[in-house]
Amino acid sequence: MRKSRVIAAAAGAVLAMGIASAGYIATADSSPTPNIIGGTTVDSAPWGAQIFWDDQTEYGGFECSGTIISAEWVLTAQHCLNAPGMHVKVGDVALGSGTESAVDRQEASPNGDIALLHLATPIDAEYVQLANADPAEGDTNQIYGWGRTEGDSPPSDTLKTADVQVTGTSTDAFGGTAIASKGVSGASWHGDSGGPEMAGGVQVGVCSTGENSGSDPNGTQNYASVAASRDWIQQTAGV
Repeated sequence: MRKSRVIAAAAGAVLAMGIASAGYIATADSSPTPNIIGGTTVDSAPWGAQIFWDDQTEYGGFECSGTIISAEWVLTAQHCLNAPGMHVKVGDVALGSGTESAVDRQEASPNGDIALLHLATPIDAEYVQLANADPAEGDTNQIYGWGRTEGDSPPSDTLKTADVQVTGTSTDAFGGTAIASKGVSGASWHGDSGGPEMAGGVQVGVCSTGENSGSDPNGTQNYASVAASRDWIQQTAGV
């Protein structure tokens, strides 16, 4: 999760930030970064969403992770948006597999690095539940993503998860409120952008930025606060 190209998006372009060739996350420096470092793979995550750019071919066009929150809406990071077009695959932990739908509308939150993707074809799935409040400092949560597993590796071929500990609040790539956390069993990296931080099975954050060398499972990360955009999500997606 590095800052890469997020600044351009913040300036008004519908994104091309930190998501160059494998769904990079935004970070404090200008170098790109990969997928969950450390952690473990998961067998099932029916709410998991893989996000692809239609104009990219590397890794099948995979750019970011996300979650499906209703039949017609996927939640991800604002820096994952792509004006030339996007599509998603939902419900399978294997990268490149799942139920596919084109994205026919991209909506950016006014409150931080959060976005909603409207699906041209509704998808019946187990939808993730969204939090109304941020987790407490010291809580141990879980992060998920198909990001790189180290350095410049390809994205993970299977969804991964890791435990992180909340260290307080911070700021995301677009100046919004973020949940700061430190890796316990793993940390996010490029391609984990837009993926969830979960507390007790409820989504509290969206992967935005981080500080990592590409090999440190105890790296730090900032997840855009779902609670800070909760009213906007309700107004836009109805959930």
